[in-house]
Amino acid sequence: MAASLLAREVSDLCLGKPALRSLSVSATVGDALTTLKRSRDNYISFWNCNHGHFSEVDKVDADAVAALDDCRCVGKVCVADIIGFLCKEENLSNPGIALQAPVSVLIPKTGDFVRHLESNASLVEAMDLILEGVQNIVIPMEIGGKNSRKKLLQNNLSKSTFHNGRQYCWLTQEDMVRYLVNSISLFSSAAVNPINSLDIINVQDIPAVHYDDPASSALPLLAKCLEMQTSIAIIDGDGKLIGELSPYKLNSCDEDVAAAIATLSAGELMAYIDFGGPPEDLIQLVKERLQERKLVKALELMEDDSGNSSVSSSCSSSSDDEFGVGRSVVKSVGNSARSVKRSEAIVCHPWSSLVAVMIQALAHRINYVWVVEEDRTLFGIVTFAGMMKIFRETIEDHDLGKALKKSPT
Repeated sequence: MAASLLAREVSDLCLGKPALRSLSVSATVGDALTTLKRSRDNYISFWNCNHGHFSEVDKVDADAVAALDDCRCVGKVCVADIIGFLCKEENLSNPGIALQAPVSVLIPKTGDFVRHLESNASLVEAMDLILEGVQNIVIPMEIGGKNSRKKLLQNNLSKSTFHNGRQYCWLTQEDMVRYLVNSISLFSSAAVNPINSLDIINVQDIPAVHYDDPASSALPLLAKCLEMQTSIAIIDGDGKLIGELSPYKLNSCDEDVAAAIATLSAGELMAYIDFGGPPEDLIQLVKERLQERKLVKALELMEDDSGNSSVSSSCSSSSDDEFGVGRSVVKSVGNSARSVKRSEAIVCHPWSSLVAVMIQALAHRINYVWVVEEDRTLFGIVTFAGMMKIFRETIEDHDLGKALKKSPT
């Protein structure tokens, strides 16, 4: 039965998932931002072709249809990517011009972060890709029926990605870990072990900044966290975890948050992007510092946004539950002159069991959990990829790999 479960096709893990929306790599950063704001999607995928942009069926010839067969996803972008891009000094000087840049500037030039996988691939194949460093897996969704390509073109599904009669969806690490938890009885011997006995806690390369550090100093970490699907820890002078800067939270913000990142400390930024919108004193502080740096265009961006809608809604809390950024609390931070309002970081302890940490991450819709000591000193971070490593090793230990190849299912 174990072999049958683990050989399950990845398409089964994608049942009911929405099809990807997409843009061509020829689109601009502004196009991506507009699409993200108008949709309920957290990410927009980018492809090396202009698939899905045929407005008149009679103009679609054989060559155009054939071009659809070469479509490949080359990356994905979220609002946090765009905010990070706008934070660069040259882009803050003129955000309008920055938004006209090709979206390819947001896609990592190195690394194997996106990979296509056939719908009949096994869960083990998908796990192996994650363990090789792939962060995003694209799965085709069969549509079926004769002339399905023609039907798709006639329906003008310009907002979704399709070719060869297929649409696509993301297979996420969360999808895989949720499936493993549902099959936890097969791995009970490993799942009940404390995580500090499994060699999956990252204690060396922890994305963290001090609460008094400039928020801009976290930008290189933000780019890495977006790729690795984690967040940035905010620590005090004693190394205690006091909160986090989450890309998921930034995804619910407007682009004018780039000005706050450029002018505030990490601790102040936590207060700025937390529930209910930024405090008025921080809004004013950002404007004053923009004036001091003569960043007139960035200041105009903030004022334009405040004219269109309440400034306090710059960061909406509507998606907080979806991404599990936690509840808002107020915590005094060392000798800081102000109290920092923060989103509670999700934490576990080195002696927490693997299954408990998995369930905790799934419950909060995050791909990682911070590991802290009893006094909340930051010890490390554990991710879904690290968790899957244990399950993959357990499969090998039980020689299930051979069984998978022989299994008719």
